[in-house]
Parts: sequence; structure tokens; C-alpha cells
Amino acid sequence: MNVGNEVFFDLTKDKFREECGVFGILDTSFQNSNASLMSYYGLFALQHRGQESCGIAYSDGETVEVKKDMGLVSEVFSRNVLDEMGGVAAIGHVRYSTKGDSKRINAQPISVNYKLGTIAVAHNGTLVNADVVRELMEDGGVIFQTDSDSEVILNLIARSVKRGFRTAIKEAMQAVKGSYAIVMLTENSLIGARDPYGIRPLCLGKKGDQYLLSSESCAFDAVGGELIRDVKPGEIIIITKDGIESINEVEQTITSTCSFEYIYFARPDSQMDDIGIYKARERAGEILAKNHPVDADVVTGAPDSGIPAAVGFSRASGIPYEIGLVKNRYIGRTFISPTQEMREHSVHVKMNALRANVEGKRIVLIDDSIVRGTTGKRLITLLKEAGALEVHLRISSPKVQYPCYFGIDTPYRSDLMASASSTEEMSEMIGADSLEFLTIDELIESLGGRDRFCMGCFSGVYPLSTPVSM
Repeated sequence: MNVGNEVFFDLTKDKFREECGVFGILDTSFQNSNASLMSYYGLFALQHRGQESCGIAYSDGETVEVKKDMGLVSEVFSRNVLDEMGGVAAIGHVRYSTKGDSKRINAQPISVNYKLGTIAVAHNGTLVNADVVRELMEDGGVIFQTDSDSEVILNLIARSVKRGFRTAIKEAMQAVKGSYAIVMLTENSLIGARDPYGIRPLCLGKKGDQYLLSSESCAFDAVGGELIRDVKPGEIIIITKDGIESINEVEQTITSTCSFEYIYFARPDSQMDDIGIYKARERAGEILAKNHPVDADVVTGAPDSGIPAAVGFSRASGIPYEIGLVKNRYIGRTFISPTQEMREHSVHVKMNALRANVEGKRIVLIDDSIVRGTTGKRLITLLKEAGALEVHLRISSPKVQYPCYFGIDTPYRSDLMASASSTEEMSEMIGADSLEFLTIDELIESLGGRDRFCMGCFSGVYPLSTPVSM
């Protein structure tokens, strides 16, 4: 496994990549025409879930239009563009591709015209049977314009709509298998659907006469709304001017929300399935301190996702928390890669150690996970170059030993450091003076003690059948 300096430049490549984020809004009075602007603010709050492309589909009550492109929300939607959009209802999407190439045609929302009008869809997750369903539909004459899972869902709905819109949505959701949080828009309705295992998050909110759907509750805060509740696993919500209709006819399943939502993906100010993200990460740090202690002078967190657990570790251990690493937040996608001879030094452009807080100290470094091992090695090197006497690495999740098939861009198993190395071997490879992880039981404890999460990347046990192993 290569953990050499040549891969250190982009430290984010050693993290699981966020899947996607979805947002929806409908004004039941059909009076307010700010749905596109509200979606813009909602997508800003969800930008951490995908930075490749974004889009908004909006309806004035009679027609559905779509604006989307490659880039960040701030790059795709200018004030002038938003002023031309409006709408009494809208859905939005930020994308990081887990299925389908990274190109404009795969940007979402995706829309299609059918006999009753237009429907647009935005999807977070991965359908494990999408290729099979696509092939069957292509054999029946359906022509696909993208290689996105979302277009499979659209065509399933369009094919069955002669039996009624609600029936078409229910049948489409029953035909697909995998993880999904979906928002759909027609001329006069907003629809949300969550997979029967609840792997991907989706929640319902409200602001006055406007109902909201989102991957995370932090987007409701961004638009001045409030969280009503999480969409239940297997539930379909249809919102019109008459209010909300809930449909849930799937067989009872065990809720298996992705545990990495709590460990890393979700913003710390979100609440998901009645669990506060920040508090869960703090509890993980407290459990690390209790069960995996270390004699040290300073606790610090890897920016940014390691910080809440570091605060919890500090509180439980009594070891002072200090900022040990500083992240440059202004490195854009157009940053010019350095020449090979500058690569070793250029990492300091993105991350640097705060010498005043670490020099001559024994450091406990808290991070959320180890994937390939390159980030941990580089951060430890930075701290020791700044004068740290020892660096003890504590990870607020179990060992990542298996791929994810349900909406996370995961390396092949052979690229996962923990899949082939013991804890002691990993510690030696990344240069830590010691290394410890949470166990699966300890992670469950940090999440409130209820075993209702997908732990497949830690245990290899998944909530539903998976494709061929990676």
C-alpha cells in the first residue's frame, strides 16, 4: 500500500466522499414565488454533501423548468439567474458522483415529459439493481440519456403512470433496491421517498405555508424553517396545496441508517433520526478517552470532522484541548498543482501545524476514520515537524475494512488500510506512537445504544444484498 509523499497533496482523497444532498419546497398557498431562492439557500447548507454539480428544478404551478450545471452552488446560481427562476415549488440537488460519470448530463435534477406533464427527480443514494432494471427497460425500447440511477426511477414512474400518479410512484419505489432519499417535483406537487431500510437520510420541515424536505435538518435552519420529523424508512410523502399525504406500504424492516452520516458526512448542527450529530461525535470522543486512554499533554482534532470527538476526549480525560492543526479554507478547485519538487512542501498550503500549541508536547490526535492511511500519516508528520514529542492517534469509528455499496464512494477493499493490516502495523506505517479505534459496540453506544445502523463498512454485514465484492 502506497502511503508515500506523492499522494499527500490532496488530503481529502483519503476520506470517504460525501454522497449527494437533496432539498425540496412547496408553498401550499401557491402565493409565494421564492421557491428557487429558498432551494438555493438550502443547497448552500448541503454543499458539504457534494461539490461536483448542482441544480434546481422549479414550478410556477403550470410548468416545470430545470437549471443545473457543473460547479458549486455559488458558481452555478447568480442573483440574476435566481431572479429569473422563482416558483411556488422547487427541488434542488448537490452531487458527488457515486454512480454515473462526472459530467453535466448527469447533473441533477433530471426531468422527463410524460402524458400527465413533467416530473423532475433528485436522488441521494445508490440502487444496487439499477443496471438490471435499466437493461430490462432498454430491451423494451426505453432510451436513456444519462447513466444516472435517477433516470431509472423517472422511467419507472413514467411507464406506470397510466394506473395513476400515486400508484406509479409506489410501484417505482417497490421495483428499485438499494439506498435512496428522493425528492420529486411535478407542476403542482412535491414528493419525497426514503428507502425501506432508511440508509440515506431524509427529513420533513415547515416554514409558514411552505413544506420542506431535505437530506439534513441544517438546511431548514438556513431558510428559517423548523424540523417536523424524519421521513420514515419506506415512507412516501406527497405534498400538494391540500397538505401532506403519507404512504408507507412496505414490509416492516430493521432501520439501518448509514453510521457514517453520524461519524463524518452530516454537518454537526444537524439532527438525524432523533440523534444530534454533534453530541454523538462528542460522546464518541468521551468513550475513546474512557476505553482507549493515553498519557499526554494536549488533545487536538483533525479539522474539521475530528474536532467534536476531540472536545469529548478532552472533557472525559481532563487533558486540555488545543488547536493543533490549521486548515486553509480558501483552496478552490482551480488551485494549481505544484511541480514534483514542490509537492512535499506544498501540503502546508492546505494544512499546517500550530507550533505554539504542539512543540515539546505529547499529542493525542483525534480523527474520524482511517481509509487509506495517507491523511493520518501526513498529519502526524506535520505535528512532529512542528516539535511534537509524541503523537497518539485515536479514531472515533471502528476499522474501515469493507466497501460501501449504498451511496458512498469507497475504495476497493485492497485500498483500505485496515483490511490487510493489524492495528500495530497500521500504527507503524503512519508513524503514530500509538493507535486505537472505537469498537462497533462502542460506536453503537455513542449513537444512543440502539443497534439500528448500517455498519457494513466495518463488519461486512449489510442490510440487503450487495453487488459483486469490490
